Amino acid sequence: MKRFILIVLDSVGVGELPDAHLYGDQGSNTLGNIAEAVNGLDLPNLQQLGLGNIITIKGVAPTSQPQAAWGKMAPVSPGKDTTTGHWELAGIQLKRPFPTFPTGFPDSLIQAFTEKIGRDILGNVVASGTEIIAQLGSKHIETGFPIVYTSADSVFQIAAHEEIVPVAQLYEWCLIARQLLQDELAVARVIARPFIGQPGNFVRTANRRDFSLPPIGYTVLDQLTEYQIPVTAVGKISDIFVGRGISQSVAAKDNQETITNTIHLLKQETKGLIFANCVDFDMLWGHRNDYQSYAHGLMDFDGWLPNLLAELKSEDVLVIVADHGCDPTTPSTDHSREYVPLLVYGSQIKGINLGVRNTFADVAQSIAAFFGLPEIFPGTNFLDECKE
Repeated sequence: MKRFILIVLDSVGVGELPDAHLYGDQGSNTLGNIAEAVNGLDLPNLQQLGLGNIITIKGVAPTSQPQAAWGKMAPVSPGKDTTTGHWELAGIQLKRPFPTFPTGFPDSLIQAFTEKIGRDILGNVVASGTEIIAQLGSKHIETGFPIVYTSADSVFQIAAHEEIVPVAQLYEWCLIARQLLQDELAVARVIARPFIGQPGNFVRTANRRDFSLPPIGYTVLDQLTEYQIPVTAVGKISDIFVGRGISQSVAAKDNQETITNTIHLLKQETKGLIFANCVDFDMLWGHRNDYQSYAHGLMDFDGWLPNLLAELKSEDVLVIVADHGCDPTTPSTDHSREYVPLLVYGSQIKGINLGVRNTFADVAQSIAAFFGLPEIFPGTNFLDECKE
């Protein structure tokens, strides 16, 4: 059985969408602005694939003979969050965005939550995750009360020190919140945000866990598993889809482990779809406006790429995309409403311009077509356009 490898560079957007002004994201261009901010990116392997053909990227020139088909994709779904982006990649187009809470969560919800967990909470504000633990971490240690916060995204986040609240208990509280957050309160994700350290030096740990809503529609992951084609998730993919349509899940604490594990799966001749997410771009650097580290992370990924490409067989296809933007050069620390890159690589793929795709669901339709399944998703199969 041949293999389709889908890698999501979490938040690596390539320029503002026409409706970016509705989200306050005018001028956002995650990849392009980072390249300008660091006076040029050195990404020779992505450049050979055709990354510099998609948009102007300082240091990454376009090539006349790209090794991959290239283009960019616009989402149909409203919003700019992880769940929306990944679900649309898998074939679900949302009609309305997930709810957000710019002034905090309703008192009735917080009361129900505190009654369930048997203690009060701190916070209930919109905040950066690193800033909120710096501000409230000491009080949390004194009281044992969890820190609840949100952002411009549709999330209910619970932070707790691992020595004060065991990680297993934090996960239980997240499950309680997930059960309460239904109907008009149905945020896309409840996120456990454990941390360690002392006041003035708190650090979030790798024990983060996302508790997502189950997909509201049929995905290409569902289709593949129904046809007994394996789906292997790497990183946070399984959390985003609540394990649905996933045959096996391989944990990964950072970008390097994501790519290392993906290469290992290829070496093991894992079949079917391998669906991986490189979370550091978004979690560590985008939301913290750390464009220098973001740039280094991009160059690290570029350096790992040859080892991954070397494991591909003649019928395999690799697709590299993103799920939204998170421009670290703008004042905002939130996601940005952007186009995402599309690179399609394989021995049977021509290095052509795939243009601007009208929906991320083109990926789902292409995966279905690749495995010879019914093309039932609301997108267009791009593989037919770029096959030799």
